[in-house]
Amino acid sequence: MSAIVTRAEASFPLHGESSAQLDATVEQAFAYLDDFKALSAHMEKRSAKMMGSRMSITTDALGGRAVGSTVRMEGRVLGMRLSLEEVVTERLPPSRKAWQTVDARLLVIGNYRLGFEISPRGDSSTVRVVIDYDLPAGWPARWLGRLLGGYYAQWCTQKMAQDAARHFRDLRGA
Repeated sequence: MSAIVTRAEASFPLHGESSAQLDATVEQAFAYLDDFKALSAHMEKRSAKMMGSRMSITTDALGGRAVGSTVRMEGRVLGMRLSLEEVVTERLPPSRKAWQTVDARLLVIGNYRLGFEISPRGDSSTVRVVIDYDLPAGWPARWLGRLLGGYYAQWCTQKMAQDAARHFRDLRGA
């Protein structure tokens, strides 16, 4: 597989991605990004993008750090219960990792495949975070997905990439 995900995947026709320069080697970057709690920390914080809500993250005993490992997120947005379960589908340290939903009950996107690639750039690296997704099923979620799904997918990939860049920038500044 030459990339994390491809846009041509019929089951996930929609796409979003973001990149960031990291002040870290690919090994340091992978060690940080391999931790779902660090990578998805933005989901555990209340934010306007989450309409003031947050999700809790739990992992199996493997912590999301092996192919087949599972991660679960649960929360409420506007009084509605949202949840998802993901399974790690690819893990090739220190360059790439991908996972996808096996069960998603979300508001503006449906099932998805998400992952990252890390490329070396001298003493630093570049991370590219990619999501391919489908719209949620049923009305009004599908309508909301058409309206807000792309915006949410972009926010999510940007947060992951920017949070990683900030993490390493803060380490260097300390």
